[in-house]
Amino acid sequence: MQTLRGLRRLALVAVCLALIAVVVLGQAMLGRTVAAQGNMVFGPMFEVDPLWPKPLPNHWLLGTTIGVSVDTRDHIWIIHRGDSLAAGEVPAAQDPPNAAECCFPAPPVLEFDQAGTLVGSWGGPGEGYEWPASNHGVFVDHMDNVWIGGNGGPDAQILKFTRHGQFLMQVGQSGASTGSNDPANFSRVAKIFVDPRENEAYISDGYGNKRVVVLDADTGEFKRYWGAYGNRPDDTDLGRYDPHADPAPQFRNPVHCAELSFDRLLYVCDRVNDRIQVFQPDGTFVQELFVAKDTLGAGSAWDIAFSRDAAQKYIYMADGVNEKVYIIDRASMQVLSSFGDGGRQPGQFYGAHSIMTDSHGNIYVTETFEGKRVQKFVYKGEGPIRAPDQGVVWPAN
Repeated sequence: MQTLRGLRRLALVAVCLALIAVVVLGQAMLGRTVAAQGNMVFGPMFEVDPLWPKPLPNHWLLGTTIGVSVDTRDHIWIIHRGDSLAAGEVPAAQDPPNAAECCFPAPPVLEFDQAGTLVGSWGGPGEGYEWPASNHGVFVDHMDNVWIGGNGGPDAQILKFTRHGQFLMQVGQSGASTGSNDPANFSRVAKIFVDPRENEAYISDGYGNKRVVVLDADTGEFKRYWGAYGNRPDDTDLGRYDPHADPAPQFRNPVHCAELSFDRLLYVCDRVNDRIQVFQPDGTFVQELFVAKDTLGAGSAWDIAFSRDAAQKYIYMADGVNEKVYIIDRASMQVLSSFGDGGRQPGQFYGAHSIMTDSHGNIYVTETFEGKRVQKFVYKGEGPIRAPDQGVVWPAN
């Protein structure tokens, strides 16, 4: 009997020790889970669509792809430079041809439907206008008119066409720029945005000038312009960007985007200064955000797009040096996370250049340099995302 009681006590002790071990292990696991969750934030979730767009017809290839827009039909438009393709990429286009069939540069302006099927193509030199020496940026406005800039050496003009490529208007004249206070010409425009409420075009001007210009979108009349902090533009050479110096009082070239939000705030990409500056539509400075401030060379702030909710809760910023897309909370102007990496596989980037969202919240990113493509990132709703970086957002299944 005494032996039986002893065995029972031993069994009870063993059970207690086992329970203690389970509790300790559970607490340790919980601690690791909490630690892991400490690197998670709430935000928009995306997955790359490796099958979008569909292959182009006619043995066409894309060159450096330096603009993307979405129209009222939710069609995706891109602009690229066919002359950036090496002779070995387009042997059939050589004179004389070096190949019987493949390949040829695609027309500069391409329109895709939501499925990624090419449904329209046009562009290039024509009667009545000066096609840019190096086209740069495309925007489709609320009337489905197509606006095109250019950052070639002499490019001081912007162009406006119908969605089918019929020429409507040219503002500025090639080779005519006199600097950042020229009231009639630009200097190597990066991008255009048209405000549907006021019918005003905001011009990111640009690779040569250091300003934002606002035009009447019907007549092309210059209405106002300004530089960094709302200052009068100054073309004085600022020298090399120094992340440890005081913020530059002027934009550095290029001024790479100017996007107006629903609540009437204009976000300007001061690319080489690694910052986004925010203004009221009249040029009054509001605030600025530095992103990846130690980035040298071509800078971090390449282009932005807004999330498609009514509050435009998030800003998505493309960075063609660090090769990623940043997710920024617009209310706090805090970077929440980022996705992407350098490379040539789906979800990676080689020169992430331009960015846009469609009505479903999907993101489209074009790539310049040797990237030469457009990629689609499918919006998967909001939820926990890894911070500060998610890497390549590959499909879960």
